[in-house]
Amino acid sequence: MPKIEALVCTGPGRLQLVQQTLPHCAPGEALVRPRRIGICGTDYHIFQGKHPFLQYPRVMGHELAVEVLETPPGSDLRVGDVCVVNPYIACGTCIACDAGRPNCCVKISVLGVHRDGGMTGMLSIPLGNLLPSRGLSLDACASTEFLAIGAHAVKRGVVTNADNVLVVGAGPIGLGAVLFARLAGGKVSVYDKDVERAAAAQSISGATAIKSVTDPISEMADLTDGNGFDVVFDATGNRLSMESGFNFVAHGGRYVLISVVNDSITFADPDFHRKEMTLLGSRNATNQDFLQVIEAIRCGQIEIDRLVTHRTSLTEAASRIPVWATQKFGLIKALIEIGD
Repeated sequence: MPKIEALVCTGPGRLQLVQQTLPHCAPGEALVRPRRIGICGTDYHIFQGKHPFLQYPRVMGHELAVEVLETPPGSDLRVGDVCVVNPYIACGTCIACDAGRPNCCVKISVLGVHRDGGMTGMLSIPLGNLLPSRGLSLDACASTEFLAIGAHAVKRGVVTNADNVLVVGAGPIGLGAVLFARLAGGKVSVYDKDVERAAAAQSISGATAIKSVTDPISEMADLTDGNGFDVVFDATGNRLSMESGFNFVAHGGRYVLISVVNDSITFADPDFHRKEMTLLGSRNATNQDFLQVIEAIRCGQIEIDRLVTHRTSLTEAASRIPVWATQKFGLIKALIEIGD
């Protein structure tokens, strides 16, 4: 029986290139070949044993550009089409799905987390999770998912051109929030303990980087005349940062937690009520968010070439992922390339 190559995380700190059997397509699914796979914080956390919702072994990879190989009868997709993948596979029947929010489906199955993902030669994906992307590069297709998370968060925060916005955390997810908050018209500042990352976000997006290492809170106050920010996003994945973010929100403001940690977070209730603050969670993204990102890329509003900084092959990824998991200097987005 023919085999395909897959990179498997067999346990924390262990990656192994293995031969697997060809995937079987369930009804309503298409067979695809990954061409680009973005490596993200989730993958690094899986490799490091820090992901709270995972069982090993697992084929990682959910930021995907794929080429269609086979489609079921009646599909609008054609063999050879290149698609963006929405990796959030929803049940379609739960309370969240009925409310039009499949991104927080009760029974959600995420590629590369709950089921095997894209670091492989072929995989089967439901038709509803494949978004045709004619005119986009493979790099752009593989970058759409992390940008869609930022776009979804900005939608949750209802950012407008009247808002003074702070994004804490200038990794890829935070950068996505910065870019789409700017596109929504917000006056955006970005803070990261890694000043090089914050400076890169400023260069790419035009946002204001908070540069102070010794007293960033005073710099934030100066940017808002001491009032705080109308909308604050946390994209750090750090409990202490998430708790500190409450202090940066203006009276009547909104605080959006893109981050998720396997822990409890606390805040001062008197301050929360005095400000009549709105606290929001933002999870994953919907097809509408993906389509928004695709259109922004098509219109030239997002410069993908400035986001992709590192590249590797599926074979070399086994040695590169352990390095990139800890050495972030100059790293925004790394891609695995399969094929030309």
